[in-house]
Amino acid sequence: GRNGSGKSNFFYAIQFVLSDEFSHLRPEQRQALLHEGTGPRVLNAYVEIIFDNSDNRLPIDKDEVSLRRVIGSKKDQYYLNKKMVTRTDVMNLLESAGFSRSNPYYIVKQGKINQMATAPDSQRLKLLREVAGTRVYDERREESKGILKETVGRTEKIEDLLKYIEERLKTLEEEKEELKEYQKWDKMRRSLEYTIYDHELKDARKKLEELDTRKETSSSVTEKLREQAQQATDQIKKLSKELREVKGKLQSYREEKEALSQEQSSLFKEKTRLELTIKDLRDEVEGDDSSRKRAERELERLKETISVKLTQLEDIRPRYEAQKKREEECTRELSLKEQKRTELYAKQGRGSQFTSKAERDKWIQKELKSLQKAIRDKREQIERLQEDFTKDGEKKKMLEVKIEERTKELENHRESIDNQNKNFYEMKKKKDSLQSERNELWRQENAMQQNLAMLKEELSKKDQALRSMTGKATLNGRDSVKKVLQTFREKGGSSEQIANSYYGMLIENFDCDKTIYTAVEVTSGNKLFYHIVENDKIGTKILQEMNRQQLPGEVTFMPLNRLMYKEVQYPNTNDAIPMISKLNYEPKHERAMKYIFGKTLICRSLEVATQIARTSNLDCITLEGDQVSHKGALTGGYFDTRKSRLDLHKAHMQLVTEITEQERQLTQHRKTLANILLN
Repeated sequence: GRNGSGKSNFFYAIQFVLSDEFSHLRPEQRQALLHEGTGPRVLNAYVEIIFDNSDNRLPIDKDEVSLRRVIGSKKDQYYLNKKMVTRTDVMNLLESAGFSRSNPYYIVKQGKINQMATAPDSQRLKLLREVAGTRVYDERREESKGILKETVGRTEKIEDLLKYIEERLKTLEEEKEELKEYQKWDKMRRSLEYTIYDHELKDARKKLEELDTRKETSSSVTEKLREQAQQATDQIKKLSKELREVKGKLQSYREEKEALSQEQSSLFKEKTRLELTIKDLRDEVEGDDSSRKRAERELERLKETISVKLTQLEDIRPRYEAQKKREEECTRELSLKEQKRTELYAKQGRGSQFTSKAERDKWIQKELKSLQKAIRDKREQIERLQEDFTKDGEKKKMLEVKIEERTKELENHRESIDNQNKNFYEMKKKKDSLQSERNELWRQENAMQQNLAMLKEELSKKDQALRSMTGKATLNGRDSVKKVLQTFREKGGSSEQIANSYYGMLIENFDCDKTIYTAVEVTSGNKLFYHIVENDKIGTKILQEMNRQQLPGEVTFMPLNRLMYKEVQYPNTNDAIPMISKLNYEPKHERAMKYIFGKTLICRSLEVATQIARTSNLDCITLEGDQVSHKGALTGGYFDTRKSRLDLHKAHMQLVTEITEQERQLTQHRKTLANILLN
């Protein structure tokens, strides 16, 4: 064919299937083979060669054999007669037909003939050997020479080893006699040891029987000791609680003692002050008595003096009267004489004062006018004095009225003061009683606070123990649900209805006798802390609110509308009772209780439990916690009753109730105390 007609493509396609040149292709080479240029990409391609196998050169009973190689973007696949085979199978098949990888000249490429014609003789000889297939045998001859050398080396080693073995055999022949002697004495030794061990085994069996007997007898003793230990543990808990209460009371008594000591000190100071006041009053009273006696003596003496003076006065009084009259007459006569003398002096002066009668008359007229004016002034003054006197009289009357009113007011004030004093003493008495009551209430408040702190500390210990036994995630979920419910109650309305449709955890909604705590706890397991809700919508809303607030914890809800259970026919036997019959719960929680405990029987012993579980479709459990499933599984072992989650949770709930009641009493107590302080 002409150049570019596609001859090389056929050769490359045959090489692609038969030779190793295209066995290791990189991803970019694969992609170049699959697609070049524009247009949609091709994901795979294949080359198929059909051989004429009429001479049975290929070991397949068919006249035509098809061999296909499919190339993809990542791996190749080979198909022989449209069946997928491995590349190794294909190579082996071609080797059997003469297409050897060591002789690649069954395909003569373009330029090979020219290369062979121009090649030197040595290269042509090498090429002829490759075409004839002798190169393979040369390589195998070289490999055989190497193997032969290794064989010679190994032969020398084997000869050395045989010499060593012969020497060793001689040594062993010598040791053989010694071994026979040793085996003889060893057999004797083993027989003696067997005899000794037999005696020891008999003694051990006898001791073991004795120990079994003692074990059987001690098991009952151990059980009694365990019961005593449990009782002692309960007694220790009770005594510890009493000790804490006594310590709290002791602390309150100490505080009360300090308060009473302070009160006693203040009362003692008040007593001392009152004693000193009484002493001062007594001294004052004694001084008043001596003063009174002295005053009485002075009064008697004065009375005597007064009587003497009165007697002398009676004697002197007539003479005094006479002398007084005489004095008045002398005084009147003296005033007349002085007036007459004054007139005479005046007349004598006026006579010398005036030179004429007219001048004297003028002076007289002037004097008359001045006297008249003086008389008018006097009269006006008298009138004013009379008016003032009248006003003073009226004012006197008004003052007398006011005095009477003030006197009445004074009396009223005195009565009011007496009443106020009386009220003051009553209020002081009431104040003292209220102070005493306040002090007593303070002491009670301190005792309540100490008791509350003690209860909270005990609650913290119970909660920590319960958290370590149950798991942090479960109790965190419990606390998160409580926060969500509190949020719903604060919102009110439909949210409050959601909170009311939550019934609490399973462990909170039933009660039972303490003797079956172990059986109940083993039966329910972690389901004790499942949350009971009215329906699945309530649980969904609580979970959504928890996720919204990003609250921690793990919760599992039991919607009552989703719980399905079948009524069970319990076997009529005296050795087993239904567990559900020993639980006390509200009727609305019956579905949840029967779902958890409805298919379990409490049996007298493990043998009875095994027999009943085999004959009925019910799970059985003993009081010790050994459980037999109706499917055949047995679960049991020692269960420490001191670490019961039911017991811990019941104690936890009781402490929560006590703390709530104590806080309520403390709040009421503080209100009472506040009222007393306000009064």
